[in-house]
Order: sequence, then structure tokens, then C-alpha cells
Amino acid sequence: MSDHEDKHEESLLEKISEKVKGHDLSSSSSDSDDDKPSESSMKAKVFRLFGRERPVHDVFGGGKQADIFLWRNKKISAGALGVATVIWVLFELLEYHLLTLVCHLLILALALLFLWSNAATFIHKSPPRIPEVQIPKDPVLEFAQALRFEINRGFAVLRDIASGRDLKKFLSVIAGLWVLSIVGSWCNFLTLFYIVFVLLHTLPVLYEKYEDKVDPLTEKAWHEIKKQYAVFDAKVLSKIPKRPLKEKEKEKKKD
Repeated sequence: MSDHEDKHEESLLEKISEKVKGHDLSSSSSDSDDDKPSESSMKAKVFRLFGRERPVHDVFGGGKQADIFLWRNKKISAGALGVATVIWVLFELLEYHLLTLVCHLLILALALLFLWSNAATFIHKSPPRIPEVQIPKDPVLEFAQALRFEINRGFAVLRDIASGRDLKKFLSVIAGLWVLSIVGSWCNFLTLFYIVFVLLHTLPVLYEKYEDKVDPLTEKAWHEIKKQYAVFDAKVLSKIPKRPLKEKEKEKKKD
């Protein structure tokens, strides 16, 4: 009887220990499950420049233009930057004019064709054949439709900004245009275009490489800008009289 009781007690102890272990494992797994969403939420709360949630490559469209700006294909990127640099040097540093350049290129092409055509009889080769330019119809129509869509969307954005519904956006656009006008007074359009082109070929790839270091700094700067805007809103913008909603609705109905 005593042996039977001892075995019974041992089996009860084993069952109790197994239950305790199972409870610990379930609690630990539940704790780990509870930790997972917190980690994902922490990752989701990471500040990214311009509020983006996608990689930099997807922000630039994810196509060939993104590959060029992010130097995925170094030959094409270097070639594009080299051509832009040559054009800027010709027209800005050497003060070459577009009409002069076109005329000089045509003179060179005509001289080469003249020499080749006359030398063909002596070297017993056929004269040069000038190819015919053929442009497919469908890509041109697609480009025209895409251009029309972008222009209409730009006009819609301008109309929305000018309506004054979002005062913050309106003031931001005015400030941006004012800064751009100041920069435009320092240099001509070609130099400004070249600077933007160089920045597009350098800043995105540098940001993609060091985004973990840049994002915390931009987060601090963004919080400071928001703080200063809140002060400006409290002292200036809040004191500007606004039209009641009924008047706006009446104007919409008239339009």
C-alpha cells in the first residue's frame, strides 16, 4: 500500500510540474507575442524624412529614373551627369549660345558628309545613307496624355492652394516661391537647373546610405519648426479674421 501511495504521489507531482511548465511556456510565449507588436509599433513610429513609408527607390518611382538618381547603373548615371556638366560648361563658362552651337554642329556634319560623299568614289564605297526618323504613334500619345494629366493636376493643386482652405500650405508655398525667387536672382536658369540636377544625383544616394543618421536630426529640426509655427500661429494667424462657412458654401454654389 505504501508503495502504491508513493507512486500515486509521484505521478501527482509530475502532473503538477508539467502543468507549471506548460503555464510558464504559455506565459512566456504570450509575453513574447505581446512584445512583438510593441517592437513593430516602435519600428512604425520611426521618423522618416518627408513622412515616407517606402524605400527611397520607390519614392523616385522605382523605374529607370530612380536607378539613375540612386546610381544603380553607374555608367548611365555618370553619363547623364557628364552630359549635363558639358552643357553647363559650354553655355555658362564658355558663354556659348544655343543657336551658335547648332550652326557649328550642322556645319561640321555637312562638311563630314561632303567629304565622305566625294571620297566614296575613290575608295569604292557607297555614299553615306541618312536614316529616316520614325516616331511610333502610341508612345507619343501616351506621353501627351500623361503630360495633360500632370498639367491638370498641377492646376488643381494651385487652385486648392489659392482657395485658402489650408492656410499653412498657402504660406508654405508663398515662402518657397519667395526663396526660389531670391535664388533665381543669384544665378540664371541654366545654372539653377544644373545645381538641381547635381543635387538629384548626390543627395538621394547619400541619404539612402546614411538615412539612419539623417532621420533623427531631421526629426529634431521638424519638431523645432512645428514649435515655431505654433508660436507664429498663436500670435499672428489666429488673429486673422476668417470668413464664416456659410459664405464659403454660398460662393461654391454660385461657382
